[in-house]
Amino acid sequence: MNKTKETFVFGFALFAGFFGAGNLILPPLLGFNSGSDWWLVALGFLTSATIIPLLAIFAHAKLQGTMFDFGKKVSPIFSSVFCFCMFAITIALPCPRTAAVTHEMAIAPYFGTSALLTSIIYFVLVFVFVMNRTKALNILGKYLTPIIVLIVVSIVVVGIFSPIAEMNPSNFEIPIISGLLEGYQTYDAMAGMIMGGVVLVSLNNSKNEMSFIEKRTIVAKSGFIAMFGLLIIYTGLIAIGAFYNTQFSESISRTDLLSGLAVKTLGNIGSTFLSVLVALACFTTAVGIVVSIADFFKAYFKTFKLTYLITTIFCCLVGVGVGQMNVKYIIDIALPALMFIYPICIVLILLNVIPEKLASKSVFRAVVLIAFIFSIPDFLGFIIPVENLEFINETIPFAKQNLGWVLPALVTFILINVFGKLKSS
Repeated sequence: MNKTKETFVFGFALFAGFFGAGNLILPPLLGFNSGSDWWLVALGFLTSATIIPLLAIFAHAKLQGTMFDFGKKVSPIFSSVFCFCMFAITIALPCPRTAAVTHEMAIAPYFGTSALLTSIIYFVLVFVFVMNRTKALNILGKYLTPIIVLIVVSIVVVGIFSPIAEMNPSNFEIPIISGLLEGYQTYDAMAGMIMGGVVLVSLNNSKNEMSFIEKRTIVAKSGFIAMFGLLIIYTGLIAIGAFYNTQFSESISRTDLLSGLAVKTLGNIGSTFLSVLVALACFTTAVGIVVSIADFFKAYFKTFKLTYLITTIFCCLVGVGVGQMNVKYIIDIALPALMFIYPICIVLILLNVIPEKLASKSVFRAVVLIAFIFSIPDFLGFIIPVENLEFINETIPFAKQNLGWVLPALVTFILINVFGKLKSS
């Protein structure tokens, strides 16, 4: 396989791995609630759901290791704990959510079977694909991704070029911030850190010997292809959610809105197309997640030959258990976990992308610590009454918007670098 073809196959496989349950059901409702401010919401959403994940892929291209390497400058112990937290969240929430969305949108409306049965069959198929990882990546990249793209682009194009009715006003106080935080729910930044390693493992297992620079180029270009595809689709889904926001009930659910938009744009056959799209998109993401996690633990526990198999079985069993739950419930319980892990993810991604002279060990340690400390109120805000955090929210800039960690982390980054320069001069 020549390098250009390989880049596109990996790029499509990455896209398929990223594009799953949240990527489909979150943008339309975001646009629906934003009305004429949809472009501001899209800007915020794209920042956390495409730009930061792309930087995570670039960081992988630079590091050429595993997710463990993202945090090793803080300390090996920190990096191990961080990786296990990331995987615990991923195994318990976004991976099972793909099965829940598949059941609610592609199975229950037609067959009326139980969510447990769907979840069992779904993760048995995931297991089969993951145990054949090389073939799985080729199938994802060559066949399933083009089908996914064709269906979702059809919905978006027809929706955008249809006559636009007057839109309801935005429900968001600060649309760009609402979009940014909703982008957390896609898990794309986490996926960038987790799935970027899949391409590297595949390249390292390739029969063709490649230099560090060649692998870096393929990984970076693959990431750009995947993120460009997501950018186009996210923008389109947000836009049509806004354009049709007078034609549905204000209390409509995420899944019902997506189904309604498919029918509005493609007619009755749209619901059938959407069912196929949901099933494929969710399945490819679940396969991508489990492959990534199994790859990591296989590299982490090198001496234990059954690591890949045991990790895959564990992920699939958790998937069956959580995947039978309601989609809204899975999304709601994810919020505290995301507010806890996302600031650390974003900081580690950015520090690994910038030039090494600006990202010393002391910078890593200080910025990560400050980001973690100042994100605690965001995490607690979903567990305890907001009134108890009123003083903090009034004192720390952007704390009311759940971004209280941003300015302190930035100031810490600048100060540590300035003091470092003064000390060395």
